[in-house]
Amino acid sequence: MKSLPILFVLIFAATCCLAADPETTPTLKKIPAGKPRNIVLILTDDHRYDAMGFMGHPFLETPHMDSLAKKGAHLQNAFVTTSLCSPSRASILSGLYAHRHRVVDNNIPVPPGLTFFPQYLQQAGYETAFVGKWHMGSDNDTPQPGFNHWVSFKGQGTYWPNPNGLNVNGRQVPQKGYLTDELTDYAVDWLDGRSGDKSFLLYLSHKAVHNDLLNDGKQEGKLLLPGVDGPMGFIPAPRHAGRYANESFTPPESMAATPRNVADKPMWVQNRRNSRHGVDFPFGNKVEIATIYRQYMETLLAVDESVGRVIEALRRKQALESTLFIYMGDNGYAWGEHGMIDKRSAYEESMRIPLLVHCPELIAAGTIVKPMVANIDIAPTILAAAGLEPPQSIDGRSFLPLLQGRTIPWRDKLLYEYYWEWNFPMTPTLHAIRSDRYKFIRPYGLWDTEELYDLQQDPHELINLIRDPQHQPIVKQMKEQLFALLKESQGMAIPMFEDRGGLSNQRSTSGAPQAPFPKQVFRP
Repeated sequence: MKSLPILFVLIFAATCCLAADPETTPTLKKIPAGKPRNIVLILTDDHRYDAMGFMGHPFLETPHMDSLAKKGAHLQNAFVTTSLCSPSRASILSGLYAHRHRVVDNNIPVPPGLTFFPQYLQQAGYETAFVGKWHMGSDNDTPQPGFNHWVSFKGQGTYWPNPNGLNVNGRQVPQKGYLTDELTDYAVDWLDGRSGDKSFLLYLSHKAVHNDLLNDGKQEGKLLLPGVDGPMGFIPAPRHAGRYANESFTPPESMAATPRNVADKPMWVQNRRNSRHGVDFPFGNKVEIATIYRQYMETLLAVDESVGRVIEALRRKQALESTLFIYMGDNGYAWGEHGMIDKRSAYEESMRIPLLVHCPELIAAGTIVKPMVANIDIAPTILAAAGLEPPQSIDGRSFLPLLQGRTIPWRDKLLYEYYWEWNFPMTPTLHAIRSDRYKFIRPYGLWDTEELYDLQQDPHELINLIRDPQHQPIVKQMKEQLFALLKESQGMAIPMFEDRGGLSNQRSTSGAPQAPFPKQVFRP
C-alpha cells in the first residue's frame, strides 16, 4: 500500500473509531437481556430502489424479494449517504459517513485502523464469512480483518471466468461459471457445512447488477448482448438472457431535454447527459437506453434466485425464523431521470435503495418502516441484533426498534455527500440535506446553481425552487442545517487524493451540446 499523507493520517485518527489490528478490536458492552442471533446480509450493486416486483414494476419478477417484504419488513425510505460503491460499502461496514471513514472513491483502500462491524462480532464469538465483491482498494482481494471465511476477487470482477479467479481463504481458485451463481454456491456451501453452535454472520456481496466489459477474451460483446455496440453492458445469466427483450421501456418525465426539464437545472446536470453517465452516450456505447435497461432487469433475476437459495439453506438448518436477514443495495441507479444513467448524484433515484429485513422472531409480517434510514444505520442495527451496544463514536443508529414497531426519537434530516472523481469528472463534489419534505443540493467548486425541491409536491424533482422568493427561508434553514451536520461530524474538509486509474471523460459528437450559462447570471 502506498504511504498515506501525514495530514490524512492525522485527520483520520481524530475522527474515526480506531483499532490497530483484529486482536485489539474494542470489546463492546452487551445489551442487558440481549440475545445474539444469526445474521445474513446480502448486498447488491447498483440495485435501484423500485426494481422489485412488489414495488409495482411492470414486468420484473422477483418472487423471493417479494416474499421477504411480505413476511418481513420493507423500509420504504432507505438511502445511502454516498451513492458510490466503495464509499457506501465502507459506510455499511463502519456506520460512518464517507468523510470520516475516508474511502471516498472506488480506488482508495481501507485506511489502517478503520474498524468494521464484523470485527466486533468476531470479538464477541461470532463465526463470520464474507463472500463476494469487497471493492475497497481496486486491486485487493486478500482476506480482511473480521472474517473467518473469505471468498472474493479483485476490483469489479467479471461475470464470467477469468484468469484472476477467486481468492478463497488466501488461495487463488479458478472462477468456473456465472459469478452470481458461483458466489451463491460458496455462500450456501458455507451455511450447509457449519456444524458448531456459534452464532454466525454471512455477508454475501454480489457484483450484480453492476455493468461489465462485454468482451471477456472468450466471447464477443455483440454476441453476449444483442443490440449493444460498445464496450460496456449488463450481462444476465444465459438462462435469463432475452426474457424481457420484448418488454417496453417508459422514459421518465425528466429524461427529455425539454425547456421545462432543463429550466434552472445546473449546467453540470445538463452536460452529464452527453457523457458516459448520460442518456446520449451510456457507458460510451451507441445503444438505446431501452436495450440496456431490459438487460439490467434480466441480470437481477439471478440475484433474486440467490436470495431464494440462501433462504432455503437457512430453512434446512432450521435457522430462518431466528436469523436477521437483510437485503439491500449499495446505491441507487438512474434510468434516464434528468438525462442521467448511473448514480453519484443527489437525486432520489441515486440516493434511494431497496432495503428488506426478515426475522419472524423480531419482526411482524408486512411491516412498513417509513422514517428515513441509511446505510450508516446497518452496522449499529446488526450489532444491536447481536446483543451488543454499538460504539457511540459512529454516525448511524440502530433501527431495530423501528422494525419492531416501536416509536423512538429519530432523524428528521439526512446528510448526503459525494466527492468528485478524476476518473469520472462529469459529476462534481456534492453535499445535500434531505428532510421528509425538502431537499437542498449544493455543488462544490463550480460556477453553477444550487437546487431545492419540494418532495411532497414534486417527487420527481422537476422544479428547482432555489430562486423562488417564498422558499428563501427554507433555503437558508437547510443550508444552515447542512453545515451544522458537517461541522458536527468533522466533515468541513474536502478529502483529496492523487489521480488513480483511467479517465472516462468522452462525449458524443451527436449528443447534446454544452449547456449555456443560465440567464440569471447575465447583466446588461
